[in-house]
Amino acid sequence: MINRIKFAWQGRSPRWAGVRAEHIKMNPNCFACSSRDKLEVHHIKPFHSNPELELSQDNLVTLCRYCHLVLGHLKSFELENPSVIEWCNTFHAAKEKAICELSV
Repeated sequence: MINRIKFAWQGRSPRWAGVRAEHIKMNPNCFACSSRDKLEVHHIKPFHSNPELELSQDNLVTLCRYCHLVLGHLKSFELENPSVIEWCNTFHAAKEKAICELSV
């Protein structure tokens, strides 16, 4: 776990921590499940292959830890999901539908 965290911050801009904090402040819910717990910021286009987009708000999405792993990285932080936004929208719509069906 320590190595993964170390790798995630390796080569980051000194401004990353501030951009990350501002993003969560502006988007305080998981984009997929609406959770407000254990929030992380996911790069839609991966940082390692698109370093020029590291600080771009258009390339960031707030995800909870669970959705970050499952939807953002397909259950492995070694993988990336180029369709993360579409998957989040599908997940969110399915969750809303289930809630509506339960309340009927």
